[in-house]
Amino acid sequence: MGVAELNQIDLQALARGDKRTWDAFVAAAAPLINAVVRRTLSSYRLGEDDVMDAAHDVFVRLCAQDFRLLRTYDPARAGLPTWLAVVSRSCAIDLLRRRRQATEPIDDVPEAFLGVEDRHVEKLRIPEGLLTARQILILRYLYNEERDVIEIAQLLSVDAQTIRSTHHKALLRLRAHFREEDPAGGG
Repeated sequence: MGVAELNQIDLQALARGDKRTWDAFVAAAAPLINAVVRRTLSSYRLGEDDVMDAAHDVFVRLCAQDFRLLRTYDPARAGLPTWLAVVSRSCAIDLLRRRRQATEPIDDVPEAFLGVEDRHVEKLRIPEGLLTARQILILRYLYNEERDVIEIAQLLSVDAQTIRSTHHKALLRLRAHFREEDPAGGG
């Protein structure tokens, strides 16, 4: 079985849940789906179980909610093998996102560095134009209001990683600026 057989699948029968058609579809699509998932995950050093999990997820997504995803396939836009390759890659990437290990943010800096903890230390003055409005807002939420990353992400309707990344970029800009201002590093 292969791409030729895949193109012969009766999509209406498949979307109706016809078992015989589903079995033929799985047999024809499995090599393509496995290859795309394997290629997508290859540089992440994941095991064969992860590849099989992601490939399985493709089939689960295709038949979930009464074949909802499968019903979105439009033969006028792409061939079935191409469409399945896109869906397979998406499932593999989703698996990577779910399995992404929690890490310590590289931008963990003692609050004393920014002068917000000790009221006797002069507050950090951010030179105008150095940071974007979003970076300033995130620094204020994190340090002035002592909100956590998840809370800020929900408040701004963005992913928590966006908050971490924006925070990191703001700190890099601040560090670079203050190093230029005091090249001897005295402080």
